Formats: sequence, C-alpha cells, structure tokens
Amino acid sequence: MTAPDNRWTQRWERLPREARDTLFQLAVIAWTAGPHFSHLPPWCTGLTLLLLAWRARIALTHGALPRRAWVVALLVLATGLTLWSERTLLGKDAGVTLLVVLLALKTLEQRARRDALVVFFLGFFLTLTHCLYSQSMFTALSMLVSTWGLLTAQVLSSMPVGLPSLRRAGGTAARVAVLGVPLMVLLFVLFPRFGPLWGLPQDGLGHTGLSGALRMGGVAELASDEAVAFRVRFSGIEPPQQALYFRGPVLTRFDGFEWRQPPPRLSTRGDELGMVQRSGTPVRYEMLLEPIRLPLLPLLEFTPELPAWPGDSADALVPTLSPELVWRTDRLVTDRQRLSARAWPMPPPGFTPATGSRPDDAGRRVGVGPRIARSIDDSLRRLPLERNPRAVAWARSLRASPEWVQADASRLAAALLAHIRIAGFSYTLTPGTYGIDAVDEFWFDRRVGFCEHYAASFVVLMRAMGVPARIVTGYQGAEPPDADGWRIVRQSNAHAWAEYWEPRTGWVRVDPTAAVAPERIDIGAALRLRGGFVANTLGNMNPALAERLRRAWELLDSRWAQWVTNYSRSRQFDLLASLGVRAPSMQDMAIALIGALSALALAGASWAWWDRHRQDPWARLHRHVCRTLQALDVPAHIHHGPATLAAAVHRRHGETAREIVSALSELDALRYGPANRHLPERDWKRRFDIATRPLRRMRGAQDAAQRR
Repeated sequence: MTAPDNRWTQRWERLPREARDTLFQLAVIAWTAGPHFSHLPPWCTGLTLLLLAWRARIALTHGALPRRAWVVALLVLATGLTLWSERTLLGKDAGVTLLVVLLALKTLEQRARRDALVVFFLGFFLTLTHCLYSQSMFTALSMLVSTWGLLTAQVLSSMPVGLPSLRRAGGTAARVAVLGVPLMVLLFVLFPRFGPLWGLPQDGLGHTGLSGALRMGGVAELASDEAVAFRVRFSGIEPPQQALYFRGPVLTRFDGFEWRQPPPRLSTRGDELGMVQRSGTPVRYEMLLEPIRLPLLPLLEFTPELPAWPGDSADALVPTLSPELVWRTDRLVTDRQRLSARAWPMPPPGFTPATGSRPDDAGRRVGVGPRIARSIDDSLRRLPLERNPRAVAWARSLRASPEWVQADASRLAAALLAHIRIAGFSYTLTPGTYGIDAVDEFWFDRRVGFCEHYAASFVVLMRAMGVPARIVTGYQGAEPPDADGWRIVRQSNAHAWAEYWEPRTGWVRVDPTAAVAPERIDIGAALRLRGGFVANTLGNMNPALAERLRRAWELLDSRWAQWVTNYSRSRQFDLLASLGVRAPSMQDMAIALIGALSALALAGASWAWWDRHRQDPWARLHRHVCRTLQALDVPAHIHHGPATLAAAVHRRHGETAREIVSALSELDALRYGPANRHLPERDWKRRFDIATRPLRRMRGAQDAAQRR
C-alpha cells in the first residue's frame, strides 16, 4: 500500500506546471497575509481566504478566470466594508485591510506575466507592512519566509520552458536573497536614523497590565500573563528581591467600587525638586522597557533623579516626577525604551520598619520635601458614604479604644498587619467575585484574596482611622539574571501595595501581602494559574528543560531588542568611534555610507564581469566555434545554430571538412537532442580544434603565399 505522503507527492508531481506554480503562489500569499489576520476585521480574513480558495479551485479544475465585472464588484464591496469597519479609507489599519484584499483579488485576473509581477510586488509591500505592527524575531522570521517564497514564485515565472522543480527555483531564490544580505546589513548599520514620520511602527506593540484604575480582582487577572513588561540590570550593588518595587500609578480616589488616580497636578523635573531624601549608596541600574502604553516609567523605588537615555534617545519622551513620586511622560510609551538611573530602594540609616515581626511587613520609609507635605489633605482620608460599613465601624472602634486612641500611624498599621497574620487570611489567585461592599466581605467573611484585596482593605481601614493612605500599583520582584545579566519582570509580577502618611517621616510603604504570603515578596514568587494540557506537557515531563528553553528564547529576544529594534543613532556613532573616527557626526556617517556603498557596488560589478565570463559555457563555446569558422572563410554568425554552421562548412569546403561537419552535427545533437544535456562533453572542443587544424594550416599557407 502506498504511504499517504508518497501518494500526495505523486499527485503534486502530476499537476500541470501552471497549476503547481499557482498553488505555490497562493500558499505564499496566505502565509504573508496570515500574521495580519489577528488584527484585520473578520470579514477581511474570510473574504481573503475565500478568494484564495476560489483561485486554487480554478487552478485545479483548469477553469476560466472570472469576468472583470465580478472583480470590480468585489473591489467595490471590499472598499465599502473597509469604510464601514474602519470609518475611513486612510491610515494604517484601513490601508492594510485594502492591501490584503487587493492582493487576493489580483490573483483572479492573473492572465499574463505582467499580472504575476504586480502580485509579486504587492506581496513584497504587504511583507513590509508587518513592521507596522511588530518588530519581534517571530515577525522577522515570518517576513524572511515570505520574501523567500515570493522570490521563488518570481523565479518560476521567469522560467517559461519546461517543468523546473520548486527545489531548483527555491535554491535560486535563496542565492539571490543571500547576495542581497551585505547590502541589507550595510544599510541597517550605517543608514542615518531619523525620527519616525508618524506614530508608527511601534504604536501597535506591547500592552500593560497596569492602568489608572483598580477594581477588586484586576491585578489577579495578570498572573497568567507571561509577557515581558521590562528587563532590568544592576551594576555594582544589587538589591534583594524584597526591595524590588517598581512604581506605577498611584491611586487615591475611591468611589466605593473603583480606585483611580488623582487629577494631574503641576509637576517639576525630579532633579530640580529633590523630593526624596537620598542616604547611603545608590543602586545603579539599566532598564529595557517594553511598550507599556502608559504615560509613565515604572522605575525602581525610589528614583529621584531624571533617568538618562543613551545617545539621542531622550528626545522621544519628556519625563517629570509627579508629587506622587511617579515618573510621568508627556505621552504614552509606545516603543521600547532603554534608560539608566540611580535609586535608593533601601531605608535610610536609622529608619526601621513600622512594627511587626517581619521587617518587610511595614515596608520602607522615605523622607519628603515641603511640597509633598502641603499636598496631604482630606482627600487622602475620604471614604464614600454607606460603603463597607462593617469595616469602617470596626476600624473606628479600634481607634476609639483606650489602647489605641493616642497611637500613631505606625502602631495602627502594625495592628492591621497583626490582624491579617492571626485571623486566618489566605493568599490566592482565584478569590472569586466580591460584591458591592468588597472590603467588608473580604475582611470579615471570606478572608481570601490577592494583593489588591489586601492593599485596598488596608487603605480603607487606615482612612477610617483618620490616617491618610493610598494604593500604589506597579511590579514587584524579578527573575534571576540571564547570561547577559538582565532580570526579567513580567506582567505576572504586577503588584499592589499601600502607603500611609506619617507626619514625622513622610510616606511609609506597607505591603500587607507580606504578612500572609511572605514568599511572594521575598523571592518574587508570583502565583501562577494552571495552564492547559498542551502548555504544561513539556513542563510536567521535564520542568528544568522547559525553563531552560524559555530562558534561552528570552535571552535571544533580549539581544534582538538591544541590537536590532533598539539600534539607534548613538550606536552608529559608537561604531564609527570604534573605527577611529573622532567626534562622529552625521556627515561622517554619510561619508562612511557612500564609501561602503561604492565599494560594494565595485565588488558587485567585478563579480558580475567575472560571472558573465564564467557562466553560460554554451555561449562561450559557440563564440569560439564562430570565430574559428570565420577564420576558415565560412559565413558564421552568432545567431546560427550548429546545424546551420555545419551546412555552411559543407558548402564552403565540401568533403575536406567532413570531420568538422561531423563535429558540428554532434554538437547540435548534444544541445538540442532528446538527451538535452546541459553541457557539452569535455573533449568536444579539443576534437573540434583538431578537426579544423588542417584547414587552418591550409588557410595560413594561402595567406602567406599571397603576402609574398
């Protein structure tokens, strides 16, 4: 019985040349358009696949192409649907939608090689549009396959005779692509980096698990998101895991359902304001920030100085330090950022945790300037009326008791943390849905929650006792360093903690999660949702291998981000400086580019000259035959075939040239006979020269006699 693979192979080989080439071209188009299907309207994906299937059926059944009226009608329909779904025919999304449909439609009127060329170049243009949405390694590999496939289809269209194999055409396309690699690398390395002409290509990249609002369960939803939020690398002193708090949105307004950020206030550059008292040795670090699509930088607490961007990257964002100690930017972070900064994450000398047996239960204290002190008002004590009445009453009764009526904020915070430790609270990723009075339900009834449940409840209770408090969201912890020293912080590291106001000290960080799940803070061990069967198969079989593979891939992705997507003008100048150029400038960059392109063009021209003489042995041999016969007074021209030349030799020299005629007839059989050999036999030229030698000698003697 024939194996299924062999049966399919035989059916493929029996296809006519036109059907086979068309199916290959349609497969390449589907591959090229495939990555766009995730962000195209559903109707566009369905229509594109339907058109490609229609064209494939025509190729397999040898049917006729549809009339032009059908194609025009489909074009009008696609245009109307694009206008309906995108509300415009301009812009990135609408343009890509129309391009995908037009490419599929063009295959329905592909009647000549000219139409095929239009399809190829539309395919190349569609390949470039992938960079508008992503510049990851996966996207680059997909684009590489698309380019190779389109080049292969173009090579097939340039071979009108015979049945060339896909392997042969693919090999030719691969060689052509390899020849273009030096030019591609040269332009990438030396072509001047200008600012983007529009908000592309990075505006579609990345996402964030953080926002300017928080509901119960919002952070828990991120625990299964393994996407990289940013990478951090320390130089010199490396803080412990429990000190790795990366500050994000600060939430102060509570309406009973949702926590929100305060209204924007006048910010001053952090290096001029000096909000944070710096004491001790700073921690120096670098950060590779993914496009989080938030107008802030989640820097390590506490980073009071303006971050530094390498080279010319700083013109992309203008960060300012807000009164909430959050580094805000003038617009959304929509592309990758590489920056360096200094932080003082450890508490200043002499400061101790508020209370409690664990030093991290109350967190870190930070001194503040007078502007921060003036910003403390009743809004940080305010609670919505008729919400969480049991929790508010419990907190107020605690504060009114003789033991606590004179207690300061630190003692009150310690009391709440002690209650969390001894009252049977548990930390879980799936606490379920809470009702309207979520704090009441969490504090008294269920006592099961994630970090935002603990942080929100702590802030509500502190406010009920008259202490200003707020929620801080961000990221906590990081994975161990990779081979390059970078530590990954994922969206699953998203965290929420609390801060309360201590008049003598300032804002004090409190992480109630540490009271119930210390491993979450000490080792950054965020909880994980159970994955599916397929996702967990490798991990269950060999967890160490799965972890190594994941870290190896993320190391490659990190290097790709550093050396490819983040390759900037400053990197170009560093390259010129390493080559001996003092104080590199754009003029030096242009000179280097022009010089390198000229050298590459000269090398290409030299190779083409050598290749023209090296290749096409038939043409080279034919020129030799024509020159030899012309010397024998035979009318031999380059457009004459071997049979025509044999007849001309016989007419001119008769039986004396019988061996020459025989050799030319043999050459004609070698070139055009059934065997269709690609090259003549190696000794044919030698035998031809031997056969013509007597006539050449006779011709030389005649010429010598005439000269005498």
